[in-house]
Amino acid sequence: MTADPFSDILKLANAQSVVSGGFTAGGSWAIRFPAFDKLKFSAMIRGNCWLTVDGQEDAVRIEAGDVFLLSVERSFVLASDLTAVPIEAETVFSAHVSKMVNLGNGDECLQIGGFVQLDSASGGLLADVLPPLIHVRAASPQAKVLRWLLDQLVRERTAELPGASLASTQLAQLIFIQILRAHLEASGPLGAGWLRALGDKRIAPALRLMHGDPARSWQLEELAKATAMSRTTFVVRFKAVAGVPPLTYLLNWRMRLAERALRAENVPVSALALSLGYTSESAFSNAFKRIVGMAPKRYRDVARLNC
Repeated sequence: MTADPFSDILKLANAQSVVSGGFTAGGSWAIRFPAFDKLKFSAMIRGNCWLTVDGQEDAVRIEAGDVFLLSVERSFVLASDLTAVPIEAETVFSAHVSKMVNLGNGDECLQIGGFVQLDSASGGLLADVLPPLIHVRAASPQAKVLRWLLDQLVRERTAELPGASLASTQLAQLIFIQILRAHLEASGPLGAGWLRALGDKRIAPALRLMHGDPARSWQLEELAKATAMSRTTFVVRFKAVAGVPPLTYLLNWRMRLAERALRAENVPVSALALSLGYTSESAFSNAFKRIVGMAPKRYRDVARLNC
């Protein structure tokens, strides 16, 4: 593992971003998108519109340069006019191989959208801690990098450069990461949990140590020293931010790594136990069953049946 907890969690969730298409629009227009079982992001390259999400009363104004991410499985409408009758996106886009369509009359607006697919088993680690809607405004300090990424994405998709498809996918991944960074920097107080912990600079050195070497038998004194806090102050701070004590966080992270290995690899349980810092297979199996609810071998069998 790396000493970058944020990257570790994105890898564990297997977050894969892809640009799905977009549209130009002018005049009076509205388009309804269905509820997706993936994270949905959208960027307004030029122009502006309204965003209404099923289940939310208030419409949100989306300006040029704004980016939003929906983490809930709800339909939503983008519209120039809240009174316009929306057309169904599935019908419109199914007839266009290029996945770029024109709505209304004109091209004052340009929107590009995409998805973030998460692993069906471990993706909840990320999806469950995100708010229903993240809206990064063009005027925010975090939007500068997003603006550059969006400009490059438009260039790749309009200039038909060699490797444009792969480049667009990589840019979409960077856009998703930047949206999450913007959320961490600009959001109000977050509830205790790993997402809040990642944004806490005081405990960050301890998180990097645990993620950099999860198999090591870390002592509280070592972790506290890395954060320049006393042991007591460190434990209190860590639990308040992460929701669990430091060594419980380490235990939970080891189990997440174990789940991934059991789903994707054929490594013997004894070898997996050793790689995660356990001196015996039985000690690891007992810890795994206590946290996950079933023995490692049983977990592997169930995971393979569900593939």
